Amino acid sequence: MNEIENIQEEKEIYRDELATVDKSGKRIWIYPKKPKGRFYNWRNATAVLLIGLLVGIPFLKINGNPFLLFNMLEGKFVLFSIVFATQDLHLFALAMVTLMVFVVLFTVVFGRLFCGWVCPQTIFMEMVFRKIEYWIEGDANQQIRLNQAPWDATKIIKKVSKHLIFYGIAVAISNIFLSYIIGAEDVLEIIKEPVRLHIGGFAAMLIFAGLFYGVFAFMREQVCTTICPYGRLQGVLLVPETIVVHYDFVRGEPRGKIKKDPVSSIKNDIVSGAIHLESGAVEKPLKLQGDCIDCKLCVQVCPTGIDIRNGTQLECVNCTACIDACDEVMEKVHRPKRLIRYDSFNGVKEGKRNIFTTRAIAYSVVLTALIIFQAFLFANRSDVEALVLRVPGQLYQKVDDTHYSNLFNWEVVNKTAEDIGHIEFKLEGMPEGKIRHISQSDNLVAAKQGLLKGVFFIDLPKHSLKGSKTKLTIEVYSGDRLLDKTTTNFSGPVQ
Repeated sequence: MNEIENIQEEKEIYRDELATVDKSGKRIWIYPKKPKGRFYNWRNATAVLLIGLLVGIPFLKINGNPFLLFNMLEGKFVLFSIVFATQDLHLFALAMVTLMVFVVLFTVVFGRLFCGWVCPQTIFMEMVFRKIEYWIEGDANQQIRLNQAPWDATKIIKKVSKHLIFYGIAVAISNIFLSYIIGAEDVLEIIKEPVRLHIGGFAAMLIFAGLFYGVFAFMREQVCTTICPYGRLQGVLLVPETIVVHYDFVRGEPRGKIKKDPVSSIKNDIVSGAIHLESGAVEKPLKLQGDCIDCKLCVQVCPTGIDIRNGTQLECVNCTACIDACDEVMEKVHRPKRLIRYDSFNGVKEGKRNIFTTRAIAYSVVLTALIIFQAFLFANRSDVEALVLRVPGQLYQKVDDTHYSNLFNWEVVNKTAEDIGHIEFKLEGMPEGKIRHISQSDNLVAAKQGLLKGVFFIDLPKHSLKGSKTKLTIEVYSGDRLLDKTTTNFSGPVQ
């Protein structure tokens, strides 16, 4: 039985360092082999769709509003063509919290599926920049030989052309993302007009372009493995039931090369299912070799340089390149595919999947509550919002023996894409009250997505006052249409 024990013996090696850093702390450059397969084809189609949406959305408008806009310079935010004014920041913040809870729930159930299929970093790196690199410099081995070769004309042409194309694409990407900040129309205006007229915008574009170029030409997988906070969250969000890219260690281990010659009769007995001892008893079948033939193609195609056979790792972005590589090998050696597949740890170990864990259900309940609350707030959100506040530091004034007045600042925020004219203020339930504007036109117009403000006096008869503070409800009309209601306090003498 010594021979059997020797065959069974394994050496399990688990790395305790980053795959992209050597022992001296120097970076190890990753040269991933060009992937191919059904998942890669699906990712290509997904990338084309998402890049198309990324480029097209800044030009998409609904009711005159851009579909998405994050103008931090002017404090203007638009989500799904809904303008978020300063008064709506609580809605915007709640929307961000809801999105974060959704991301957490999605990660608990499906791991870093977002990273491999939707993340702009992965899409641009693997589906744009990496493809250009393969086209100019060749596959992984050719890239290594080129980098080790002396600087001759061929190497200079390839390197310079690659980086010029990289920077050109980075400029295009920077303009796309700039469109989400200042708007597509402003970006096109900056492009068409002389640079001297838009020094600030041009400088912002160059800064963005430099950042994108540096990320995709040099930083690459370091963004996913070191910088991105979402990757760091993996350690606290993943559970044994999470669906991720998994190596089937039950079926694949112990790994080993394919042997052409039969080993021995006893080994054949073991592989066939049982060992018959001299006593007549049947020992539990032993497994000499799993389906993994240790070809290491799954490692060679990995864009972050890890070995998926070591289990779930922080660097794994679930890009499925290892799945395609392994399926191709399994098909060639006439063994079942899906040795590497989307599965959970429990799914591999026990053959059972259960994504409805206590944690997933808890996150789902929180997410549902947030969505319902968000929908309620949106349903009660007005297109026009008014604010009337008594001027600070001003006391009431006695108009005559029977009337008092207060001075108020007022604002009307128009969140729509159309001008609203004939703005008028009325006191609800105070027919004897009077509003007197100071230096205002007869036709007050709130410009689209703009702010209209001014000052007026409110005069009230003495018998309408209720102590030192009287609560007032002010209605804002445009013609006969009620736009909004707001409340304020009227200060009067102590009675």
